[in-house]
Amino acid sequence: MKRKDLENLWFLLKAVYRQEKKTFYIGIAHAVLEAVTPYILVLLIGLITDAALAGSDMRRVMGMILAAVGGKLILGVITARLGESFRKKLENYPKEFGSRELNRKALTMDYEYLEDAHAQDIRFRAFQNSFYGVGGWLMVQLCDLLQNLVTIGAAAAIVSPMFGIAKNAGYRFWGSGWSALLLAAALGGLLFVNYKFSFRDTQKATRHFLDASAIYNKKLFYLDLLSGVEPQKDIRAMGLEGMLNRDIDGLFAGICGSEKSRNAIYVRRTVLQRIILNLCNLLIYAYAGMQAWLGIITIGSVVAYASSMELFAGAVARLAVTMGHLKTAALYAADYREFTGLGRRKYEGTIPVEKRQDDRFSVAFENVSFRYPGSDEYVIRNLNLKLEIGEKLAIVGRNGSGKTTFVKLLCRLYDVTEGCIKVNGIDIRKYDYREYCNLFSVVFQDFQMFAFPVGENIAAGAEMDEGRVAVAMERAGLGARLSNLPGGLGTCVGKDYDESGVAFSGGERQKLAIARAIYKDAPFVIMDEPTAALDPKAETEVFEGFDGMVGHKTAIYISHRLASCRFCEDILVFDRGKVVQHGTHEELEKQEGLYRELWNAQAQYYA
Repeated sequence: MKRKDLENLWFLLKAVYRQEKKTFYIGIAHAVLEAVTPYILVLLIGLITDAALAGSDMRRVMGMILAAVGGKLILGVITARLGESFRKKLENYPKEFGSRELNRKALTMDYEYLEDAHAQDIRFRAFQNSFYGVGGWLMVQLCDLLQNLVTIGAAAAIVSPMFGIAKNAGYRFWGSGWSALLLAAALGGLLFVNYKFSFRDTQKATRHFLDASAIYNKKLFYLDLLSGVEPQKDIRAMGLEGMLNRDIDGLFAGICGSEKSRNAIYVRRTVLQRIILNLCNLLIYAYAGMQAWLGIITIGSVVAYASSMELFAGAVARLAVTMGHLKTAALYAADYREFTGLGRRKYEGTIPVEKRQDDRFSVAFENVSFRYPGSDEYVIRNLNLKLEIGEKLAIVGRNGSGKTTFVKLLCRLYDVTEGCIKVNGIDIRKYDYREYCNLFSVVFQDFQMFAFPVGENIAAGAEMDEGRVAVAMERAGLGARLSNLPGGLGTCVGKDYDESGVAFSGGERQKLAIARAIYKDAPFVIMDEPTAALDPKAETEVFEGFDGMVGHKTAIYISHRLASCRFCEDILVFDRGKVVQHGTHEELEKQEGLYRELWNAQAQYYA
């Protein structure tokens, strides 16, 4: 195993240990007891056999038998309890370690990584690679490794007298040390071959399975989402069942094919292991039997030595499997390490945002250019803009002109590529990130309502001022709806979390998003085409109603429908990442340019 693999495993092991120390120690105790328990019977049966052949007192022999049975029983119960406890903890481990830690990371990492396909792929692999998750799977393999090493060490300690015994020259070859060396060489050669091929096949089969799982589980997860209520409307109305059934059948055919390939590798490994282990057992029993027949060792020693060597050979075979799994685990530990290492901002500010009672904030874009990570194409080019508190600004333009990217930069979901954005004259990258985010209430184009209670959705947290929530809903046009909710503010949005939840219409969800922005009461309010699904008249009514709620705050309205933003004092026209026109509706309507072109194209809808 390479040094990098060991470093990745060590990184993951430390993360696992910090969170699950108790589970870690239970696994170690179980592994050690699982390894040493078989030797109790091995040693005592050997002693009992020699005692019986030597004509020892029956009470002594019976005492030894009872000791063997009692010791085996007690250790068996302890081992079983520890094993059951270890397994139960591991059953929840993907949720506790994988889901919780990786999802928690997703909540704090830089937004750009959430839109990065590679970042999401490594997250999916790190979480989905096995039933126990990457952390639990590593604990299982390490416990197996410890168990095999203890088994090998105990066997070596027991059989060492057979190889180091003072030989009797009268027995020539069988009485010399060469016979022991020859046996050791034969066993070592067979076990080395077994280890090498088992390690290779295990690594190949496990990697093949995990890679296939990462691909197929991702697709299965998506297909599961399509079984929900909303997707089913389009599926049934448009007759997409045949297409989906084709994909489902193809997906499971691929899973079956992958399983067959993996099973073929495991069958080959198992056959080779059994052949080699049987040869090892034959050599061990033949050698020990010859030694006993010649009187070099006792009959009881034959049992102890042969059984110990059998355990030794089996542990070496399992060690190869475990090492193959660990080699593969290192790859997924690398994914975990890479994912948890993402999201460290180049500019992590510490300056607190000025607390102003009058909410007097100004925003300036100074020569701002931006391109998305991994792209050479600029979405925003040399943008210069200044906003003062109380202004109503509309941003319009064709789809893909850079309007939403403008919002992402202002909210610092992305950092600018060139230039800077300043608030009250200070580069926003110098501000404390969380405090800076608190300056904005945003209703995004693809806003989300969560399957939590209505009150928590609006207050964006479990702690809420119920009076303020009610006022926000009233101002957003949901006062009557609130009075009809069966559980009041505790009513869940939809039925995903609670069967008693209520399904809200698309328009009501939009108003809930607006109520959330009102409740936050931030100095800047942004509406990024949240009403794109509405007809032009309804969208204009929403914007005009929201404009009345904004008051003295700075408001930015983004829409591809020009009539919706006529009430704004200032309009920016975006095209290919640049501001190509700037002015009021009356001014821009009279000018030759993109605004008048778009206005005339849409005028038929406003007649």
